[in-house]
Amino acid sequence: MATFALPFCEIPEDLQLRILSFLTPTEISSFACTSKRFASLCQEDGKIWHAMCDRRWGKKTKIQKWGNGQVSYRLLYKTLNGLDNLIGFWRLCGRANPAASSPPLVFFDWGPSFVLGSRVLSSGDDTYQVKKTPFLLIRISPEGRSENFLDLGGGGCNNLRSCDDFEASLSDKLVPVDVNFMGNGHIMVEENRNNLREEQKSSGDESDDVISSPDFSEMYTQFANKTSPGGERRRQRRKEKERQASRTKWEPEHFIKVADCSPTPTKPLQGLWKGFCEGRNMELYLVKYDEVGGIICRKVEDLSLSRHTPPVFWTPNHVVIRSPFSAEEELLLNSRIHVSPLAQVHENVVSGMLYMKSSYDMVLQGEAGNGSGFLRGEGRVWLYENGTFSFGFLRDQFIIDLKHVALEDGCLADELVASM
Repeated sequence: MATFALPFCEIPEDLQLRILSFLTPTEISSFACTSKRFASLCQEDGKIWHAMCDRRWGKKTKIQKWGNGQVSYRLLYKTLNGLDNLIGFWRLCGRANPAASSPPLVFFDWGPSFVLGSRVLSSGDDTYQVKKTPFLLIRISPEGRSENFLDLGGGGCNNLRSCDDFEASLSDKLVPVDVNFMGNGHIMVEENRNNLREEQKSSGDESDDVISSPDFSEMYTQFANKTSPGGERRRQRRKEKERQASRTKWEPEHFIKVADCSPTPTKPLQGLWKGFCEGRNMELYLVKYDEVGGIICRKVEDLSLSRHTPPVFWTPNHVVIRSPFSAEEELLLNSRIHVSPLAQVHENVVSGMLYMKSSYDMVLQGEAGNGSGFLRGEGRVWLYENGTFSFGFLRDQFIIDLKHVALEDGCLADELVASM
């Protein structure tokens, strides 16, 4: 059967654009130098750059709606390429004890015309379900400027996914902020000082300190506001200062990206997990494989604490012992109680086991001088056939069963869908 080599220039233009959409911007620039015809094709924003945006993000977001459809696709490609690194899981850092309204785990995903950051926390209904509370919105304006909004009060971002009118969906609780990228794995969200200055000027106060107090007494201020011709304006300025002062109470937040947040065939325990502890409270865990072949598990909320904070468990060797086990190990496993939601029935089949060896930071508090403290720090990790695992210590009779936080496609597992 004869084959024919068809020159690229004779391929239909829609196929040309599809092929070229797999190139990088640098490669597109090089290709444009090959001929005047291709240079003209690569300069048409609605063709080549639209094809590149649509191939990479067309199934994730509505590229025609970004910037109200007034942004060039070349600029949109650059913007979305930068935001692509945001998608996924991040953890709050720098705060030893984050407030209940600021849980340590954060998830960024694509919206119709924006990227939405949500705090991830337990649903609190005695199940493995988790709920996302949107708190950070990232978009671009029709002029191509980056615009970021922080939801201070909660609820301001909740209706964005179902609202076609973006401006109508914005709440007074959304405050403009700056999102600064400090490398690929670290971002800082801080107050937008330029916005405060604009509000300050609009209120008639052009001093450098937005929340500074006047030199005169409170009594004189109230008297002047009631009697002088400009009293009403001063009252408005005072209210504006108080409102802005309350805004500045928000502290900048730092977030570190959670790399390797899902298990792999060679690292089955790696990633983000969730499970119930003895107190029937659901905890989020991060499991990492270290450079020397060990495995360490920490609570996500403990990652902002001192590096000397004891891990949940640690083992220096991740060589799995496969079933069947010895009679002693079977007895050790079968005599324990699974800590799971009340409505959950444990039916997982154990396929492998790891020994959790003791270390200096696994000794129980108050037992550092007692040799039995090392023995009581030992435990087991049991791997299940469904890809999840559990762990337990010799000091008690409990097994803590863990489930995935993220699905294989990077989405949030067991997400609680709010009723409309």
